[in-house]
Amino acid sequence: MIQIVAAALIWLLVVCLLPGMWRRRDHSVLTAAITISVALTLNIDQVYLGMDSVLAGRNFVDLLANVSMVVGIYFLSRAIIRAATPDETIEKRDTLGLILLTVVIVGLAASFSAIFTEGSSTRFMVDYGDQWSAAVYSSIQFVYIGYVVSVTGVTCFRFRGNMSRPYFRTAFMFIGVGCSFSVLLVLLVLAMDILHLQGRLDAMPAVSPIYDAAVIAAMAFFCVGLAMPPVARRVLRRRESVTEEELVSGLLKIWEKTTKKRQDVRLVRGTEVTSEQDQAQKLHRMLVEVQDALLVEPGLGSSLDIHDLNVLNAVESYLAGPFARQVPVRRRKGERAI
Repeated sequence: MIQIVAAALIWLLVVCLLPGMWRRRDHSVLTAAITISVALTLNIDQVYLGMDSVLAGRNFVDLLANVSMVVGIYFLSRAIIRAATPDETIEKRDTLGLILLTVVIVGLAASFSAIFTEGSSTRFMVDYGDQWSAAVYSSIQFVYIGYVVSVTGVTCFRFRGNMSRPYFRTAFMFIGVGCSFSVLLVLLVLAMDILHLQGRLDAMPAVSPIYDAAVIAAMAFFCVGLAMPPVARRVLRRRESVTEEELVSGLLKIWEKTTKKRQDVRLVRGTEVTSEQDQAQKLHRMLVEVQDALLVEPGLGSSLDIHDLNVLNAVESYLAGPFARQVPVRRRKGERAI
């Protein structure tokens, strides 16, 4: 059951990330989320047994799931650290990280090959955890995951306060808490591996409920934190679209009134606002043309009443807001990565 819940949470994250994938240039989080989703799905008993039967019942699906997990965790960590860190050097290729990941994958394959198994097992470590090779196999994976999420969590908490948008600060707090639960999860797995090697199977049931709770907590905090920025951006964009439509409607009469006599200031010839432009572009172009008309012929200003002036001020304030937020600050470049 725990595998199904964990897989469902991460697949929900994938669903949250999909709608904006065409507008994002960086798909690292989505790719990592899909990779981790595949790893967790492979651990579901019915899926595991079905796929492993195709692979001669040698438990190769367990190895595939664990390799997918470490690969997904690596790329997810890179994306989060890149988003949180103001240092532009983080964008460079992580050669050492890739070398370490390769060593971990080779280590997993080598230790897995030394485990003696008898048929497909949906409780791989429970059935074979008394073998040293199985303990090494588990330890390689979870020590690596513990190291990666520790670095990621420290980075999130360290740079969380530098985020300019509140939803980014909240998102990185959730991710940091998720990393903390992941570290706890790693410690519990290593403890169970040691208990199993010592033959103290009676002590393992006491650890198992804490392990299950840590898995759900880690996945939940990770998924909420990673889903928050794209969902918040979509909500804000919808609000902006409604505001822009209202401002365009209010500015249209002023635009027609001021530029009708001075059509030479119109950037696009004709009497209608071009429908090909989006609302923000229309708003900006119309405001520029109104200002140009008033500059060329100041007398047109007498035709504007208080309501018109308020509309102009509202348009100027609205357009100035996004412009101010787009000033190239390095940390804000990173915020767009997740």
